[in-house]
Amino acid sequence: MGTTSAERFDIVIAGGGLVGPALALALAGPGFRVAVIDRESAERRAEPEFDGRAYAIALGSSRLLTALGVWPEVEGRAEPIRAITVDDGLPSGTPLLHFDPAETDEGRVGWILEDRWLRGALLDAMAAAGIAQFAPVEIAEVSYDSTRATVRLGDGTLLDASLMVAADGRRSAVAEAAGIRRLRWAYGQTGLVNAISHTLPHNGVAHQSFFPGGPFAVLPLQGEGSSNRSSLVWSERTAEADRLMALDDSTFTAEIAARIGGRLGAIALAGRRWSYPLDLTLAERYIAPRLALAGDAAHGIHPIAGQGLNIGLRDVAALAEVLVGAARIGEDIGSEIVLARYQRWRRFDATALALGMDALNRLFSNRNPALRVARDAGLKAVSRVGPLRRAFMREAAGVAGEVPLLLRGQAL
Repeated sequence: MGTTSAERFDIVIAGGGLVGPALALALAGPGFRVAVIDRESAERRAEPEFDGRAYAIALGSSRLLTALGVWPEVEGRAEPIRAITVDDGLPSGTPLLHFDPAETDEGRVGWILEDRWLRGALLDAMAAAGIAQFAPVEIAEVSYDSTRATVRLGDGTLLDASLMVAADGRRSAVAEAAGIRRLRWAYGQTGLVNAISHTLPHNGVAHQSFFPGGPFAVLPLQGEGSSNRSSLVWSERTAEADRLMALDDSTFTAEIAARIGGRLGAIALAGRRWSYPLDLTLAERYIAPRLALAGDAAHGIHPIAGQGLNIGLRDVAALAEVLVGAARIGEDIGSEIVLARYQRWRRFDATALALGMDALNRLFSNRNPALRVARDAGLKAVSRVGPLRRAFMREAAGVAGEVPLLLRGQAL
């Protein structure tokens, strides 16, 4: 592939979802020339109903978004998590585990924020920063040599960079083309996502129930007008999920009410319903010559604890810190020695978390009565032991372990 007419960048990022734009902003601030390639148009991504999910934004992630200038634009739309409760889906609904963020040194764990607000703020920030965006367009080919990565787009445009970053999802075409193999297995579950309104306030409590078909999370959202609102993230066996998605709205709402009980009062659907197949996918390595993987391209995990976006933003913070540090001392940012630092930093942590979420899903998504007794006893023990509770909350807040500068709210 010739590069005579290629437009030159320091870094080209494949993927315009959330991780790709966040990484572009983190790199553009210190002065890198960055391009983002997206198969979707900015107008399509900006549509309110492009994606119905809501995310748990950990405290560390909010600090990164603050450093990128994005959090001030969305904080007013984010609902603080004031407590977290967990039960085993029995009719009693008695919590087995209760987390109070006020117990931690930071005083909070995070927020719940709808995709539509975060996505729009990232798109606006990229436009304001003058980051080059190529969309909607597919990547036709990427080639690598000892010094550069060259990208040919479907419309014939050529881009040239010191480093290519794949942030194009858990079925990353860029990673696959580079020969990076992945471990993948399907859960036989589908994630159902929708928002509800309800007559009683949620009081900022995130509630998770474990049913045999999978976890059922009710996440507090900012209200609209006088209405109380929550987001449902509901994992079910695929056959049952298909049955539920085929129901009319009234019957579907009754199914939701049966699982929630009466704690939110009368409920109603607030918008359309979405469904997503659930699987686990882990790249065998996060780097290749002139290539780094980030977000779901590196690790696609179960949504059981709402950590998928947060570990993607940890990738952003770690990769940006490695690249900025390398550039400051005159190193080649796409060299194997530089990229290896990123892989050492992130691969073990992300893989351990992914496998931990997998184990939790398998532990709780079953009907084994003996296992139920043992796991319930374990959860109650954690709930009674203060240091364990606080350790879990610090992990969920993204402030435990070796935390990159951006996740501490510090500039690069």
